Formats: sequence, structure tokens, C-alpha cells
Amino acid sequence: MKRAAAGGGDDAPRQNGPAGRRQRETRRSEGDGGDCNFGTDDLQGDDGDPGLRREIRSKYRGLINSVQQNREDMLRPSNNKLTEVLEEANKLFKDVRQAREAALDAQLLVVATDLGKEKASQLFAEGTAFDPAAFAEHLLSFMGLNRLEDAGDDQQNRGAVDGYLPQDAWHRVARRAESCVRAAPSFHYMMGSFHVEPPPPKQRIERQKKASSKEAKRIMPTQLKKMEGSHQEATEKEVERILGYLKSYHQDDPTSPILYYEFVIDPKSFSRTVENIFHTSFLIRDGLARMYLDNFKLPCIAPVEEGEVEAGGSVSREQCIVSISPKMWKELIETFDIRETMIQPPNTQNE
Repeated sequence: MKRAAAGGGDDAPRQNGPAGRRQRETRRSEGDGGDCNFGTDDLQGDDGDPGLRREIRSKYRGLINSVQQNREDMLRPSNNKLTEVLEEANKLFKDVRQAREAALDAQLLVVATDLGKEKASQLFAEGTAFDPAAFAEHLLSFMGLNRLEDAGDDQQNRGAVDGYLPQDAWHRVARRAESCVRAAPSFHYMMGSFHVEPPPPKQRIERQKKASSKEAKRIMPTQLKKMEGSHQEATEKEVERILGYLKSYHQDDPTSPILYYEFVIDPKSFSRTVENIFHTSFLIRDGLARMYLDNFKLPCIAPVEEGEVEAGGSVSREQCIVSISPKMWKELIETFDIRETMIQPPNTQNE
């Protein structure tokens, strides 16, 4: 079934594109009341004029060529040709109706945008650049430089500053700089003042020494000396007492060797065993006793007679370090089956 048109009973196919749009607008205008009688030719207007279309495209191409040819002149800061081109393009854009004309307008916009960007970058670079020669020229002009008078009479101006500036040139700069600075910076030496005279010496205040510390220093060495002397005397007495035990055991049975470990070990006290080894070492050092190995390679100890001491005075002695630990002390007690000590403690002997 075909749909009937709004303006009549005849069946007509629906058209797309510009022709269909114009046909629908014509029918709509006819149905409004007939006051506005526009036909198809009136609606097309300037869109269908090929001469006008060619003229608009020609003007766009002319603007593009003028921008490209006069690029160097338009980049100058004082040249406003680029602004005039853009204003002309805005006037032409009002009559743009076709795609070709819109493409030319877009191309002109791209060229003008690139040129404007490059011109803006040059203006920015020129604004931030510092020209020392131009600054010096402006400064000399502000200070009152007059090159014509100096060139005419060089000999008269030789008394002035550098032969070019008046005497109050720098005073002008100073008066101009006063408005930029609120107060003059204070002057001070970085490393102090430059005085030739040395600073006065500071008076030294003597501190009072405590009397108690002197007394303590005088008393302590005396006490230490007494302790050292008493300790030395006790050691000598203990060495003589152990030598007496060694001689008595040797006199009881001269042919039977005395084992070293049986002589010094106290099975009831490890500390006493260490003391016995310490004091016995003095007997060996002073040549009052000697040590040797028996047939079983066990260390033995025996006293040295008076004649043997004189004869062995020139004999070289060898020294060794005897180490013992609680574990070794217990093993020696079990190995040699030591039940009683051969060196009685001093307290037991006195009792």
C-alpha cells in the first residue's frame, strides 16, 4: 500500500537529497495559505549561480596565495596584513554554499593559523631577549649623553667623566633608582671589622681545687703500695711453705718420684689446685725445684739441692704454660686416684 501525499490524493514516491528537501518545502509553503508564493527557482537563488561560485573560489585561492607569497612581510610585528586577510575571509564565508568552497576556507584557516603561531613565537622571543647594546644606549641617553658636542670639541670634554657624560650623570641614575628601593642596604663586614689592634686578652679565672681530692690522691698510692707489699710477702711465704712440703716428701723416700699432678691437685677444691700450680711455678722459675719425665712419660717434680742450684745456675731453662679446667681437674683426680691433697691449706696447718 502506498502512502498518500499530504497535499493531494495522488501517490508519489518520497525523494531524498536536495531535490526532495526543496519539494517538501514547496509543498509546505503552498499549504500555509498562499501568501508566500516561492517556486523552485526562487529557493535555489545564488546556490545555482556557477559564476558566483567560481568567483568565491577564486577569491579564496587569491587569499591563500597572498599569504604564502607575503609570508616574510606578514611575520614582522608592525605588519597587519594577516588581520586584513582574516577579515576578508570572514566576508567570503557568508556566501559559502558548497563543499569545495568550505574546503578552501579551511585551507586558508590552516595557513593563517600556522603563520599566526610563528609570528606569536617571534614576538615572545623578542620580548624576553635582552640586548646589552640597546640597554647601554638608553642608559647613556638617560644620563645626558650628547655625542654632537663631544665630537665637536674633544679637548674641552676630556675633564668630564670618560669624555662623554656630564659630571652629574650617575647622580641622575641614583635619583631614579631611589624610587625602586625603599631603603639602602646596610653595610657590614663579612668577616668582622678590620682593626689593627688585637683584642684584649680575657682574664683567666682560676678555679678552686677541692682539698678532698688531693687527700684521696695522696692516700690511694700508699694503700696500693701496702697491698702490693702484703701480697708479695704472702706469695713468698706460700712458696716457701710448698717448698717445705716438697722437700719433706722427697726426704721420706728419695728413690720414689713425686708425680706433679698428685703434688699440686687438691681433690676437694679446684681453686686451691690453681693456687698450688701458681705457687709451684715460682719454685721452677727460681731453680728451687725441677721437673722431668719418668719412664711412663709422666711429669714429676723434685727439689733441687744447694749444690745443684749453684751448678745449674748457668743452665738455660725452658718455660711452658700449664692450663687446667674443672673438667680436666676431675679427669686427673679419677686417673691418678687422688684422695687427699699433698699440700695442706694454710688454715688446716695452723690448726
